[in-house]
Amino acid sequence: MSDQARPSHTSRRRPTIRDVAAAAGVSRGTVSRVLNGGHWVSPDALAAVQEAIRTTGYQANQHARSLVTGRANSVAFLLTEPQHLLFEDPNFSVLLRGAAEALAGREIPLLLMLASTPAERKRISAYVAAGHVDGVLLISSHRDNPMVAELLKHQVPVVACGVPLGFEGSVGYVAADDRAGARTMTRHLLDTGRTRVAMITGPLDTPGGTLRLEGYRDAVGEAFDETLVAHGDYSRESGRLAMAELVERRPDLDAVFVANDLMAAGALVALQAAGRSVPDDVAVGGFDDSGVAAALHPALTTMRQPFERISAEMVRLLLETVEGADPAAVTLQTTLVRRAST
Repeated sequence: MSDQARPSHTSRRRPTIRDVAAAAGVSRGTVSRVLNGGHWVSPDALAAVQEAIRTTGYQANQHARSLVTGRANSVAFLLTEPQHLLFEDPNFSVLLRGAAEALAGREIPLLLMLASTPAERKRISAYVAAGHVDGVLLISSHRDNPMVAELLKHQVPVVACGVPLGFEGSVGYVAADDRAGARTMTRHLLDTGRTRVAMITGPLDTPGGTLRLEGYRDAVGEAFDETLVAHGDYSRESGRLAMAELVERRPDLDAVFVANDLMAAGALVALQAAGRSVPDDVAVGGFDDSGVAAALHPALTTMRQPFERISAEMVRLLLETVEGADPAAVTLQTTLVRRAST
């Protein structure tokens, strides 16, 4: 084989801060300041360094940066529910995708962590306390969640999805207005002429469980009847069982507000098994406007939660907390989406 035909094994050298500084016509110290936030850098120098980074293809060594800044440059998405719900409940995947997208714009990786058992909580607590993440996005927290106490003990910045029951004064959160949304859905069912509106709640140690029940009670007022209320755990099967219980206990019911779409899917199965037509015999309303809602037969009337905005606001509040800001809370409105089930 001739020398001209012989393949070359010489690899291109990885660009360094020195290369960026030379291309930008500035000192290495200026490049370092740009990489660590751009403080004390003139607009012209900042623009020159950013252009040099683009043209040289320079990529920061995150490990080295972490040693300088004391930051891990990563965030945890922590789910404290049984692992199967990560795949069964569509809301979790929407929140995960939204948080990842919000962090991607800042070049911060998102780490998925599951901690539903004492052993998992202990393992995750040790990992987080060791500084491997800068903060935690806490998903689906139950009242007095021991994981929250662990995070606070180790002074780990945390923002919860939903009101963190038992920790409202010490943990920031982003929540949909569960009570107002439930009130709107229940009034919608009453406005369609229904007079015996039942409810299937979520777990009563969660904000969605308690606040949506309160909204239902607001709407029905003095007509509230315990026999028209059954409880679920947000799973499809719990919705089916709760609906079957209600039909047996109160065969005269003519509507049901279900505290999430997944349980509403189970409720539709139970109503069909009981020979009840939806919406002619029983109107059904859900909560979330997850991907499940529009795919059901009949399509589900529900309350839309702005999940993409919830994710973005959680990321914003968490990064502000990492920078030293006090915990803050954001409450977002829900929207009634009318479909065939009512």
